[in-house]
Amino acid sequence: MRTPWQVIFFAILLVSNSFLLIKYFTASRELVYIDSAKLMNGYQGMIDARKDYQQKTTVWKANIDTLIVEIQREIANYEKDVSKMSVKEKELTGKLIQSKQQQLAEYQKAINDKAAQEDNQLTTKVVQEVNAYLKEYGKGKGYRIILAATDYGNIVYAQEGLDITDEVLEGLNRKYRGE
Repeated sequence: MRTPWQVIFFAILLVSNSFLLIKYFTASRELVYIDSAKLMNGYQGMIDARKDYQQKTTVWKANIDTLIVEIQREIANYEKDVSKMSVKEKELTGKLIQSKQQQLAEYQKAINDKAAQEDNQLTTKVVQEVNAYLKEYGKGKGYRIILAATDYGNIVYAQEGLDITDEVLEGLNRKYRGE
């Protein structure tokens, strides 16, 4: 069983070692961080990927809207002409409309799945580009570690000068533009 003095000794030892490690890393700027949201939102590669994705989804949505209008027009025609139709015509026209509605629902699902897949592929590609650049950048600057701060607060406090987001963003965008 440990005595209270041993517990206090180990606590003091742990705190002092933690302090020394933090002091060592921050004094030489070998430990730095980037604001990942700011980096991704400011990176021209991500901006272009989002724009491409938005253009594709706009076309897909327009196709869906066109199909919806066609089905609505067929429903309106059916309702207008239903009194003039035979029982067999009503049945066939109703089944045809239901079939088209089902096809539309399946198409919408396929497009939504495709959109999610496309978004995932674009995001993965950009994240891989950024991570490769960060690795190269960190090695070039002699950093031992680069942390990523997120909106969820991985870094609660950092000494001024340890945030390298703007430097990284500038270099990343230069590389993207081929400069």
